[in-house]
Amino acid sequence: MHVTGRHIAIAAGLLAAAGVTAWLLVPASVSVETAAVTKGRFAATVDEDGKTRVRERYAVAAPLAGRLSRIRFKVGDQVQVDDAIATITPSPAPLMDPRTRREVEERLGVAEANLERARAVVERAKAQSDHANTDLTRARTLAQQGAATTQALERAELAVHLADRDLRAAEFQNHAAEHEISQMRALLARYGNDGNGHPDSWNVVSPVAGVVLKVAQESETIVQPGTLLLDVGDARDLEVVADVLSTDAVEIRPGADVDIDNWGGEGKLKGRVRRVEPAAFTKVSTLGVEEQRVNVLVDILSPAKQWARLGDGYRVDVQITVLARDEATIVPSGALFRRGEGWNVYVAKGGRAELRQIELLRRSGRFAAVASGLAPGEEVIVYPSDRVAPDVRIAPRSP
Repeated sequence: MHVTGRHIAIAAGLLAAAGVTAWLLVPASVSVETAAVTKGRFAATVDEDGKTRVRERYAVAAPLAGRLSRIRFKVGDQVQVDDAIATITPSPAPLMDPRTRREVEERLGVAEANLERARAVVERAKAQSDHANTDLTRARTLAQQGAATTQALERAELAVHLADRDLRAAEFQNHAAEHEISQMRALLARYGNDGNGHPDSWNVVSPVAGVVLKVAQESETIVQPGTLLLDVGDARDLEVVADVLSTDAVEIRPGADVDIDNWGGEGKLKGRVRRVEPAAFTKVSTLGVEEQRVNVLVDILSPAKQWARLGDGYRVDVQITVLARDEATIVPSGALFRRGEGWNVYVAKGGRAELRQIELLRRSGRFAAVASGLAPGEEVIVYPSDRVAPDVRIAPRSP
């Protein structure tokens, strides 16, 4: 048979058409985003909003009824111990009848007992502080000799830090008790034995040194005993309080490490959980759902000069560590999905998607720790679509 050029062209056309048909019948590759499985330190955290507050806050109230003169102090003003922060002019009527005088004398007795108790607390706090400093000196010596661990040294430093804070708080309580006794004695002395004295004015003094945090009565007005005048505290002695879900609170332990972020300055501040309050309270979320929340108190461990501009009631974000593992296998949380009772991922292998069942250790935010099923260096598909199936062809793209 004679083969002409026309026959060759027809044959070539048929072959080309067959190739195009075969190419069209081959499933197209699914474009996917992949991420590498890594190995390193994994930390599971509880992330919540928090706010700062002065650890020891003192509410100064009116000790008697009368006309309050306009308070000259403003929020942020510095005050010293026994500074006159308000002046009350008593009413012209007798302010102390025999019954009232007896009550003041009894209150003086209670104040004296409180002072003795406060002094005992100060002595105890001093002893604990001295003991903690001695332990720290011993721990540093042992650490230099290689006979103590870094963790033991850190625990000793933390104990000194907490003991100093307790001593400072005890001294504030002692000052407040002395201030209360001075007020009671001055009140008895000013009115004399007949109980019908008419003093020109009564100065309300600050029980501690610090700054004015709140002025409750700015204008001149008539006040009754116990009326709140202003709040005073040491703005350098701050703590952070964060309310977390009760289901998260059970995992948090005193001494847990805390990162304090979005506080307004550079970097993160270091903190440590001091207390998880034992009682929860009900709070309505922004979605209108009632939640049981628990307050977690956090001490700021970073140097005070780093967060010197923080004040009372400032908003911060806290990340409380509840689980930490070194040399953990880490995978993006977006690669995980449920199939049946177990967790699975798609591994990008040889240009195709391989279904792999894994044993999940813990999820936290954008990452998860895997106990088995994956090896560092493998590529997993992140957020796989419904087009991804076992053995399907894939075209990885950069995230």
